Amino acid sequence: MRIGIDVGGTNIKIALVNNEGNIVYSNSIPTRAEMGYEYTVNSMKQAIADLLKESKVPQSEIKGIGFGFPGQIDYQKGIVRHAPNIPGWVNVPIAEIMEKEYGIPTKVDNDVRCATLGELNFGAGIGCQNLVCITVGTGIGSGLVANGQLIRGASNAAGEIGHIKLSMHDGPLCGCGDRGCFEAFASGPSIVALAEQYIQGGKSTKYREMANPDITPYIVSEAAKQGDPVAAKIFNIIGEYIGFGLASVVNLLNPEKIIIGGGVADAGDILFNPIRETILKRTLPISGSAVEIVPAQLGNTAGVIGASLLTL
Repeated sequence: MRIGIDVGGTNIKIALVNNEGNIVYSNSIPTRAEMGYEYTVNSMKQAIADLLKESKVPQSEIKGIGFGFPGQIDYQKGIVRHAPNIPGWVNVPIAEIMEKEYGIPTKVDNDVRCATLGELNFGAGIGCQNLVCITVGTGIGSGLVANGQLIRGASNAAGEIGHIKLSMHDGPLCGCGDRGCFEAFASGPSIVALAEQYIQGGKSTKYREMANPDITPYIVSEAAKQGDPVAAKIFNIIGEYIGFGLASVVNLLNPEKIIIGGGVADAGDILFNPIRETILKRTLPISGSAVEIVPAQLGNTAGVIGASLLTL
């Protein structure tokens, strides 16, 4: 048995995972980042204690604890270097803190790399040696697997696919401060921005009627599924951008599969079809014909399942 913890800006998911990748126990607690990292650390300690008590699994049977955090991680040292969506988490030695508390081997990694491990071992990536797993939501992140091994890079920063440049001199402003980044063109906020532009241009849209009160990527995708031509066009544009960004990745890494998860990916074929078509058009034939574009299988459990595998 191993414990996996997926830390987000709003909630923290915690799960007890067996050797077959099945979740035996799970719970969720609020992150409460505004209270400071020490508050959140103490909350996670208590959540682990509650897990052990409620699952009735002896602490001696827990072989490892794994954490997935958004942001920059020092995997070797077990330190959260910077978690931009969780204020106060700068150079926090979370692995050392938990090992002192529980005496259980603890590892920490980027949350998307954890999700990639989950999909590789128990989800859409089973049997693959070379794959890319991306999440499309507020931003775009990725985990990379080559020859069966997760790629972390020289400074544990590999996989920042959202900051591949799609424009040389201009383009929309990205949260990183640069312009022309992949995620500035094709993430959830990009869908909302396009949707609002069409409304400002005088287009009549179903998603405007559905907004309650704000437009969200989910509302736009639902409108597209209900036949709204403007919403369908938005997802076609976003799918082309994603396909264009991934074409460079396909040519570079020659993966067997690209697994796409995250909230935006829930749109289904209205997003996946233009992605697949664009990749076929914009890649070298040998690489483009070899890659399969598939949805993630583990949903919101990928992070905790993958985090539980970090201490293997």
